[in-house]
Amino acid sequence: MRLLSGHGGSSSISLVLVLVLVRCCVMEKSETALTAVENTGGEEAIDDGDDDDGDLEVVQPTEQWQSLKPGQAVPAGSHVRLNLQTGQREVRLGEEQLKYWTQKHREETKTSFSPDELKQAMKKLKEDLDPGGHQESVASRFRNLEELKRDMAQQDLLVETDFQIMKRLLEQLNSSNTTAEQRLSILVELEYLVHQVDNAQTLCSMGGLQLILGGLNSSDSRLQEVSAFVLGSALSSNPAVQVRAVENGALQTLLTSLATSPQLGVKKKVLFAMASLLRHFPFAQRHFVSRGGLQVLADLFRADGGGVLRSRVVTMLYDMISEKVLMLQAGRDGVQDPVQQEGLRQYSEVSLQAALLEDGWCRRVPTLLQSAEHDHREKALQALLAMAPVCLDQYRSDDSLLSSLLSLRVQYQEKVQSELDLGEETSYFTEMLELIEALQTELRGDPDPGPRTMKVQADPDPGPRTMKVQADPDPGPRTMKVQADPDPGPRTMKVRAGLS
Repeated sequence: MRLLSGHGGSSSISLVLVLVLVRCCVMEKSETALTAVENTGGEEAIDDGDDDDGDLEVVQPTEQWQSLKPGQAVPAGSHVRLNLQTGQREVRLGEEQLKYWTQKHREETKTSFSPDELKQAMKKLKEDLDPGGHQESVASRFRNLEELKRDMAQQDLLVETDFQIMKRLLEQLNSSNTTAEQRLSILVELEYLVHQVDNAQTLCSMGGLQLILGGLNSSDSRLQEVSAFVLGSALSSNPAVQVRAVENGALQTLLTSLATSPQLGVKKKVLFAMASLLRHFPFAQRHFVSRGGLQVLADLFRADGGGVLRSRVVTMLYDMISEKVLMLQAGRDGVQDPVQQEGLRQYSEVSLQAALLEDGWCRRVPTLLQSAEHDHREKALQALLAMAPVCLDQYRSDDSLLSSLLSLRVQYQEKVQSELDLGEETSYFTEMLELIEALQTELRGDPDPGPRTMKVQADPDPGPRTMKVQADPDPGPRTMKVQADPDPGPRTMKVRAGLS
C-alpha cells in the first residue's frame, strides 16, 4: 500500500483504522462468520458455524427487514444483510420477489407444518385407508334406516308423500264410520293439497272427484260449503281436472246447488267452483248457457240484497265475455295452430252476449252502480263496457243509468281533486273516472258522423261473415237530437248535434 502525504493521506489512514476496529468489534459479538449454504429443498440456510443436524426453521421474509436467529433458514433469492449498528442478521424479500410477490402468495405460504403435524397426518391417512376401521367409525356415528323408521313410528312421525296422504284421506272420507266433523277436517286437508296441479289430477285418478261432488248433495250445509271449496281449488287453472269434472256431471250439480241452497256461504263457494270450471273452457260455457245457467244467476242477483253475490255474478260474466273477445281478437291478428283454431271454433259456438240481451242483463247490471262499495261499482262498469256492443240501445234509454253515471262522475272527480290537493295517489279513483267517461263516450256515440254515415257494428257471435248494420233512425236533412239534462237546474238544457 502506498501512503498518501499531507492531510489527505492522514484522513485515509484514520478511516481505514476505524473500519478495522468496527469489524473487530462485530466479530467479537458474532461467534462465527455468516455463510449462505444452498440445500436440496431450494432454500438457503444461514450457517452460524454450529453443526446442528436438527430441523431448520424457515423464515418467510416480507417487504420489511426482520431479524434472523441462529439456526433459521430463508428461501432462495432472499436479501440478507448484517446490521452494523445492532450486529444482527436481517432478511427481507429480494428484488425479484418484491416485484412478483402478491398478497395471495404470502397468505398461501404462511402456513407451515411441523414434523409432528406431518406424522399425525400420515397416521390419519393410514386409518382412513383401512376399510374395516372406516366402516366401524361411520357405523358408530350414525344409525341405520331401520332404526330411524322404528323410532319415528314409536313417536308417530312417519313421513308420508302427498299421494299416500290423499289416499288415506279419501279412504277415511269414503268410510261409513267417519263422523261429520271428521269429514270436515278431511276436506280442509284435501283443499290444501289440491292447490298443486299434480295433486288435483291425482285426486281425480283416485276417484276423489265423485266423493267431492257427493258432498255437494249432502244435507249438511257445512259439508256442501267445504266440498265446493275443494272442488273450486282443484279446478283452478287445471284443464285436465276441468274436463274430468264436466264428464262427471259437475256442471249440473253446481247449478242445482246454486238454485236450491238457501245458505249464503254455500252459494259463495259454489259460485267460486262454477267460475273455476267455466274459466277458459268454452265447451263448459256453451253447456252452461244452454242449461239455463244465466237464469239461475239472475235469480241469485235478484235475491241478493247485500250485493256480495251480485258482484261475484257480474265478475264471472265479465270474465266470460272478455275471454271470448280476446280469443277472437288474437285469431284475427295472427296465424293459428290447430289448437287455437279449435278454440276459436268452440268460442264461436258460445252465444253468451245474445243470451245476456235476451235474459235482461242489460237492465239488471246497471243496478249494481247504486251500491256504496267502490269495488262493486268497478265490476259493474267493466261489465257494462263489455256488454255495450249488444246493450247500447237499452243503455241509452235507461234514465236511471244515465243519471247514475253523471252522479258518479261528479263524485269521483271530487275525490281525484281532493287527493291531488293532499298530494296522495289517485290511481284507483282516476281509473274509476276513466271507466265512467269511457261508458259515457259509448253512449254518446260519434259526435260528428258527417253526411249520411251509418254505424256498423260487428256481431259478437258471428256466423259465416255476418254483420249487424244499424242506420241512424232519423236521417233527414240536417236534423239535431236534443237531449235533456237529467238534472237541468234552472231552465238549462244540453244540446248534442247528431248530423245525419
